[in-house]
Amino acid sequence: MNALRGLPLLSDLPDLEGRRVLVRVDFNVPLHIGIDGRATVADDFRITAALPTLRWLLDQGAEVVAVSHLGRPAATRDPRWEMDPVRERLAALCPGVELGENLRFDAGEKGNDPVFVASLIEGFDAYVNEAFGVAHRRHASIVGPPQFLPSAAGLRLAREVQVLGGVLECPARPFVAVVGGAKVADKIEVLKALAPKVDTLIVGGGMAFTFLAARGQAVGCSLLDPDHIADCRALLESGLDIRLPTDTRALEPGGTFGPLGAGGVKVIEGDLPDGWTGLDIGPESAEAFAAVVGQAGTVLWNGPLGAFEDPRFAAGTRVVAQAVAACQGFSVIGGGDSASALEELGLCDRVDFLSTGGGASLAFIERGGDLPALNALRHAPNAPR
Repeated sequence: MNALRGLPLLSDLPDLEGRRVLVRVDFNVPLHIGIDGRATVADDFRITAALPTLRWLLDQGAEVVAVSHLGRPAATRDPRWEMDPVRERLAALCPGVELGENLRFDAGEKGNDPVFVASLIEGFDAYVNEAFGVAHRRHASIVGPPQFLPSAAGLRLAREVQVLGGVLECPARPFVAVVGGAKVADKIEVLKALAPKVDTLIVGGGMAFTFLAARGQAVGCSLLDPDHIADCRALLESGLDIRLPTDTRALEPGGTFGPLGAGGVKVIEGDLPDGWTGLDIGPESAEAFAAVVGQAGTVLWNGPLGAFEDPRFAAGTRVVAQAVAACQGFSVIGGGDSASALEELGLCDRVDFLSTGGGASLAFIERGGDLPALNALRHAPNAPR
């Protein structure tokens, strides 16, 4: 596949001098609440990622209005999720761009209401989608405007599509995918999509225990998804080189985990006894995974290898993150918690590409690039035919 084929780019837009351009951005950023109750942006990565597109539009003489969602308000105005702190940060980084109010204050956004779409695009001459993080959503601001306005993918969205499409189409070998996170159900279809493309699949995090159970191993009180044991067993029997943890950093019965968690921790090889909960890969597994990553021509990482928010269970993710950062091959991080882990470790600038969309990058892989936002852009009035 050529992921960019048929996708209108900024150069496909008509003359923008004096025109009003609506830009869908993904400024759903974490906020920090100070002791005075004032909210400020805690991490502006998604804002800075959109700046090249916003500045390009301004340079063309356009009047630029950006719109985004923030948090998960209940389809009504909620002071906690007003865009003021984001607007303040954007004004400091890119003066001249107007930022509208939270799209999700109106039920028409998530409901893809045609009336809301009409109100959103009123008075605009063109539309740009620079919100890869929500490209997998069929929301009004994502799929509505390209039906009516000359439209384009922003520079960052196009780059996301180009990189992820290239990884799936023609990766440098060996191609190693590292997939972690809590639930098998969230990623089993992604694993199935990756299976025929990768040379080695490394599975960690809570989801690894369903794979281990499918192989007949006792997992104690660890996360287990009985409904997907058969899927895991099928992948294990497919002939794909799948690497699973051989040792586990586990929490004793009755212990708690989290930033203030308590209880004894033990590294256990093989079966986990009743009552013990596996919350991180063990040191042997971490080093083995890191060795495979170190030899990769392409490495794709999505999802932590343990409950890294608890320092006692952060070592596995840290070791693998360091291996990804040191890898001489092309490294791609699929956003979400993986990006957060890299940020905490100060390794973001040592990977080749850090996606702005965790769920969107997974959906891109699972659906072979068939995302609602991309389909909508490809059917815009000015899209290449």
